[in-house]
Amino acid sequence: MNSDKYSIKLESPSINEFLNLRNKIGWGELDFNLAKTSLNNSLFHVIIRNQSQLIGMARVVGDGAMYFYIQDVIVDPSYQNSGVGSALMQEIESYLSVAANKGSTIGLLAAKGKEGFYARYNYILRPSSSLGNGMCKFV
Repeated sequence: MNSDKYSIKLESPSINEFLNLRNKIGWGELDFNLAKTSLNNSLFHVIIRNQSQLIGMARVVGDGAMYFYIQDVIVDPSYQNSGVGSALMQEIESYLSVAANKGSTIGLLAAKGKEGFYARYNYILRPSSSLGNGMCKFV
């Protein structure tokens, strides 16, 4: 990623930017207040802009002690495969190297087909013999 062209900041996107970026990748509509509360309750944010345009974001949620979940690693489709996602993950891994202590669990739900991207950062597929099947519930 060309750092002269893009700026990386450790801050939350605006709620409208978050909603727009989610829509660009097909994650659908989300209530404004739900998005606001969710972003406000995150442990860590990283965003990447091309000038003033938000082109990527990621965040970490959890209890800040035992459990950390990488959430909403989103790259504008026009900027995918240009290193933006890797730059986001480098910032997340840097944060987690300090925040997550021995005994902590770091999890994520990879979008279908994106598992290999996270494997580069030593995340393992589930099911596995030690962790069992991953599960989630959508409300």
